[in-house]
Amino acid sequence: MHPVEVQDALDGMVLLLDTREQDTPRLRARICSIGLPFERVALPFGDYSAKCPLPGDEVYDLSDKVSVERKMDVDELCQCFTRERDRFEREFERAKAAGGRIYLLIENASMEAMYGGRYRSHMKPQALVGSVFAFLARYDCRLIICRQQTGGLIIREILYREMKERLTAL
Repeated sequence: MHPVEVQDALDGMVLLLDTREQDTPRLRARICSIGLPFERVALPFGDYSAKCPLPGDEVYDLSDKVSVERKMDVDELCQCFTRERDRFEREFERAKAAGGRIYLLIENASMEAMYGGRYRSHMKPQALVGSVFAFLARYDCRLIICRQQTGGLIIREILYREMKERLTAL
């Protein structure tokens, strides 16, 4: 695509929000900080993806290629690696089977907290850290850790850059 067409498409980008995301004040604040119009859809994997208009009434949809899986903190991540592990792993398996990429975004976290067991879950630090790095290796996942206040900005940046790279290659 020509750079002008790419920019026009990016200017029309729409956030795709998985229907399983709970409607909470934190979600509404995150959507506001992302600053894109949004649609609630059943994503094949992850919590957030994007689409944008192309010339000729076509749409370029990233949802089967790239998504962001957001966790609000280390405790939620621990839950995904314990009680909800089968469901969590199936989501990553779907992404891998589709040739997709998942960014695992963990808010209000640090590697130091994970290694040091500074979270409420009874999951042992060695098991948590091992699970995180196993998923990174097994599913070619990208890990991003941030504060809650920057989560929405990071989600937007990931989706914008992924979309731009793919549109430029068209």
